[in-house]
Amino acid sequence: MVRGKRVLLDVGPLRVCAFRRLWTAGIVTGLGAQLTAVAVPLQIYEFSGSSAWVGLAGLVGLVPMAAAALWGGALADVRDRRRVLLTTTVGIGVTSLLLWAQAWADLRSVGVLLVLVGVQQALFGANSTVSRAVTPRLVRPELLPAANALQSVVLLSAGIAGPLLAGALLPVVGSRTLYLADAIAVCATVWAVWRLPALPPVADGGGPREPVLRQIADGLRLVRRRQVLLTVYLCDFAALSLGLPTALFPQLAAETFHPSDIGVLYAAVSAGGVLAGLFSGGFTRVRRHGVAVAVSAGVWGLAVAGFGSARSLPAAVAWLLPAGGALLALGVFRRTVLQTAVPDGMRGRLQGIDTVVAVGGPRLGNLLHGTVGAGLGVTWTVTGGGVLTVVAAIALLLSFPGFRHHRAPAVSGEDALGVPSPALPRPQRRSG
Repeated sequence: MVRGKRVLLDVGPLRVCAFRRLWTAGIVTGLGAQLTAVAVPLQIYEFSGSSAWVGLAGLVGLVPMAAAALWGGALADVRDRRRVLLTTTVGIGVTSLLLWAQAWADLRSVGVLLVLVGVQQALFGANSTVSRAVTPRLVRPELLPAANALQSVVLLSAGIAGPLLAGALLPVVGSRTLYLADAIAVCATVWAVWRLPALPPVADGGGPREPVLRQIADGLRLVRRRQVLLTVYLCDFAALSLGLPTALFPQLAAETFHPSDIGVLYAAVSAGGVLAGLFSGGFTRVRRHGVAVAVSAGVWGLAVAGFGSARSLPAAVAWLLPAGGALLALGVFRRTVLQTAVPDGMRGRLQGIDTVVAVGGPRLGNLLHGTVGAGLGVTWTVTGGGVLTVVAAIALLLSFPGFRHHRAPAVSGEDALGVPSPALPRPQRRSG
C-alpha cells in the first residue's frame, strides 16, 4: 500500500526494534495493570464496607502522581532516560508484589492499601512521563503521531479487556493472584527497557547540577513563553474538565437508561478510541498539528453535546463512539506537539506538566459535572459542557495565531521504514 494513501493504523514505528519491544511489552503490562486497578477497589470495599473509602483511594494517588510526574520529567532531562525508566518500572513491579504480600498475609488493612496505592501511583506518574520522553528518541519526528496512536490503542484496549479478564478471574483465583499476575506482567516491560540503548541527556536542557525545583520552574517558564505549548495545554484541559461526563454515567444509567447499562457507557468511549486508532493511518499525513488539536477537541465537544440529548442506549453509544475517537486524536496530536515543539533536553519536563494536566482535568471535570448536574440536571450539564468545549476550542484557535499555524516538523529523510535517523543511537543487544 502506498504510504501517502494509508488509512489503517500506521505500523511504521514498529519497524524500530526498540519501540516494537516496548509496545509489545506494553500490551502485557497494560493488561496486568488493569487487574490491579480492579482488585484494589474491591479489596478496599471488602475491608471497609464503604464506597467513601473507595473514592478516597482515587484521591490518595492524585498528589503523589502529580508530584512524581514533575520530578520524573525533570530527572529525565538530566539523567539517562533508560535508567530512570528502568528504575520506575521495577518499582511498579515491586509495589505489585507488596500488594500481593498484603493479600497473602490477609492484613485486611485499608491504611496499608492506601499507602501502597499512593506509592504505585507516584511511580506510575514518573514512569509514564519518562516513557513519553523516550519515544521521540526512538522514532523519527514524522512517525510520532503513528507511534502515539499505537500506544494509545494499547492503553484503550487494555482498559476494555483488562476489567473483563479480571471479572472472569476473580471468582476463580481471588484478588491475591491478580496482584501476582500484575507483578509478573511488569517483567515484560522491564525486559524491553533493559534492551534499550543508553539515552543520556543532551546539551540543550540545562545543567544537571540545577535543583529539581529550578528545573521544573524552567519548564513552566518555557510553557509561558511558547504560545503553542500553553494553548495545547489549555485546549486539552478545557476538553477534559468541561466535556468529560463520566461522573454522571451512574445517574444517566439509573434515570435515562438501565442500571446495567453503565458498563456499556464506559466501554463505548474506549471502544471509540480503539476504532479511531485502527484507522489512524492518516494522522501521519496531518501537518497542521495545532489545528488538529483544536478540531479534535471540537469534535469531542460536539459528540458529548449530542450524547447529552440521547434518550436510548443505541443513540448514546452512537455519540460516545465518535467522542472516544476524537479523544484519542486529541491525545495523539497533543503529545506529538509537546514532543516536537521543544528541544530534547526539555521534553521530560513538558511531559511531566502534561501528566499533571491529563490527571487533573478529568478529576476537576468529575467535580464540576457532579456539582452542576445536581443543580441543573444531567441533560443540561452534559450538553452544556460539550457546547462549552466547542466554544473553548474555537476561541483558542482564533485567539492564538501561533497555535493556529503550528505545523509538524520537516521530514528527517526519505527513508519511510521507520528506522531511527542517523543521529539517533541504534539499539544495542544487552545481556540478560
